[in-house]
This record gives sequence, C-alpha cells and structure tokens, in this order.
Amino acid sequence: MTTSMSKPRPGPMKLTDALQYRLPLAGWVSILHRVSGLLMFVLLPFIIWLFDTSLSSEVSYERFSAAFTAGIGFVPGVVVKLVVLALIWAFLHHLIAGVRHLWMDAMHSVGKEQGRTTALFTLVVSIALTLLLGAKLFGLY
Repeated sequence: MTTSMSKPRPGPMKLTDALQYRLPLAGWVSILHRVSGLLMFVLLPFIIWLFDTSLSSEVSYERFSAAFTAGIGFVPGVVVKLVVLALIWAFLHHLIAGVRHLWMDAMHSVGKEQGRTTALFTLVVSIALTLLLGAKLFGLY
C-alpha cells in the first residue's frame, strides 16, 4: 500500500550501482579488520609451525632460519617472507583496529568525523609498522 507521503520502494540493486558506491574510510578499516582476522585464522597452522620450529631445539631453529633464505620445500624463501609480512600486517591491523573498536565502544564516540580520523590513524599506523618490520624482515637494516 503506497500513500502519497511515502516513497516507492527501490528495485533490486544492480552491480553497476554497487561499483559506484564509495565506501567510507571507516568501512574499509572494518572490512580489513575482518580480512586480517580471517588471514590469521587460515594461517594459524603455519604460525604454530613457525613457533614450534623456532623453539624446539638449536637444530630446528637453524631449519626455521633456513626457511627464510632457502625456502620450505618447493616454496622459495622470498614467498615465505611475503607470507610472514602478510601475517605481520594482519596482526598489527587487527590489533590496532580492535583497540579502535574497543575505544569507540568504551567512550561512546561514534561520530562521523571521529570515525574517519581513527580509521585513518589505524591504516597509517598499521601500514607504517608493517613497512618498518618488513624492512627488518628483508634485511634492509
């Protein structure tokens, strides 16, 4: 039932409409928070292997170190480093975005400008720390 005061209901959304929508920065941070959590979950067996191999013995630590230079099986060392770099980003982004969400919940601050500012902070800090640790991982310092 449509009255003269109500608008007609829009039809189904088309793909072209969805591609033209500009997601706000806070939306990107929220999506990346989910992606980083999923990435850490999927790579959890690799993380456990890295941790176990690094701490078991001196021989296993040498094997752990060799994984970054010689690789693991058919996977070259540079790919291992890139996967670890992705894990570093995932952990840092997930941590900073999680603290952002907790802070917004605790302070009841959900304003549009504050959401944009904290989202920008989250992206800048997580990317900067990832680049810094990535430079160390790839031996730049």
